[in-house]
Amino acid sequence: MATKATKTTKTTTTAKATKVTEAPPAAKPVETAPSAAPRPGKTPAAKAPAAPRVTFQLRRPAARAVAVAGTFNAWSSSAAPLLASPDGTWSIELTLAPGVYEYRFVVDGQWISDSRAKEWVKNPFGSTNSVLVV
Repeated sequence: MATKATKTTKTTTTAKATKVTEAPPAAKPVETAPSAAPRPGKTPAAKAPAAPRVTFQLRRPAARAVAVAGTFNAWSSSAAPLLASPDGTWSIELTLAPGVYEYRFVVDGQWISDSRAKEWVKNPFGSTNSVLVV
């Protein structure tokens, strides 16, 4: 038995003319090529400025482990460990978006404020958090 293909049509009647239109064809997926390197003579789009890098430092020659915890890392005492230098200064450089952050150092399990911070705020534990404005 032979199958006959049919075409769907729509008839619209207006006061002046009769118009017959065909149903639109089914949409086909469009494939896109991966982005290519800029062509010679073309200038690539400007990139957004990089987020600032901030260095946290603490001098504690006798410490065995130092980290920084704050609002930038959900107060995790293990997310940002500092590295010790031979002179006993511990440091880490983090990329932080512009904003205001509270933080504290964690030295061998003890939470301490940064004595070099320009600002502090009281915290709910009866001590202070250091404040950093980026």
